[in-house]
Amino acid sequence: MSRIEQSWYKPFSIITLLLLPLSALFWLISVLRKYFYAVGILKQFISKTPIIVVGNISVGGNGKTPFVLWLYKYLTQQGLSVGIISRGYGGRANHYPLLVTEQVDAIEAGDEPVLLYHRLKCPIAVGPNRQHNIELLEREYKLDVIISDDGMQHYKMARSIECCIVDSERRFGNGFLMPAGPLRETAKRLKSVDLIIENGGNSTSHYTLQVSPLKAVSDSLPLVNSITRAHSVSAIGNPKRFENSLEAQGITLLSTHHFRDHYAYTADDFIQFGDDNVLMTEKDAVKCKGFAKSNWYYLPVDAQPTDAVINKLNSLLKEKGILNGL
Repeated sequence: MSRIEQSWYKPFSIITLLLLPLSALFWLISVLRKYFYAVGILKQFISKTPIIVVGNISVGGNGKTPFVLWLYKYLTQQGLSVGIISRGYGGRANHYPLLVTEQVDAIEAGDEPVLLYHRLKCPIAVGPNRQHNIELLEREYKLDVIISDDGMQHYKMARSIECCIVDSERRFGNGFLMPAGPLRETAKRLKSVDLIIENGGNSTSHYTLQVSPLKAVSDSLPLVNSITRAHSVSAIGNPKRFENSLEAQGITLLSTHHFRDHYAYTADDFIQFGDDNVLMTEKDAVKCKGFAKSNWYYLPVDAQPTDAVINKLNSLLKEKGILNGL
């Protein structure tokens, strides 16, 4: 984490003060852009398929991916045919939009879309142009609803439902917009969001993370014998939450290593660990599978929303005509 990012979650500092003019400019551009879409100066793209956005108002890992996994499974359990679109941050494919398949890796599609595909085996389109992603899914599949992994601030894309994920621990940092703070939009934006879900915490509308047994990075097979000591490696927004989960299972962390979010690992990053056990998140694992040792493991996690989240979602699905009879 850079010094600027560290300042986002600390008391007001000289770094914050120096960056405030840039934040003011960021705010002005954001407000004008949103206004232009609201009055029709800039035209929205309205898809044939209802769109559910799962996003946030702050940068860094807030816990979107576990909720997207849960939401996909929940919607399919209701009999809906569901696809997913993603910006595919960090991916560098030869062409976009790109359909994620077994042959597509994180280098091409980004880590999160590959993780989602490996878990769900569902239609996923990746690329910087969300309209093109949607159109590709609509050409290739007959879908009832499309989940947009991120995209709350992509006002060109019309949406039926907005779900905003908030990290209960870090919340909104110092409360300033980028780059003086971590916010993409001010907290007032939450007033227009359909469903706010906290990752952890005690809010009525939140989800808890349920951990599953460790799995091998190389082949995703469950760990047979328990381990008690390991090095922790992560490239996520809030690594402390992951490390706490490991320690809660009685694992002593020999060391902890943090890389920037979406970091592209190489085998050289792990030389320092020798033949010791290495633990990582599932998002990290999809980038390390090709060179992983047999004693590298990842921790699968699943979101479990409260009844308040599920009930509100059901109401929204009926209100928007996405699902009847719930």
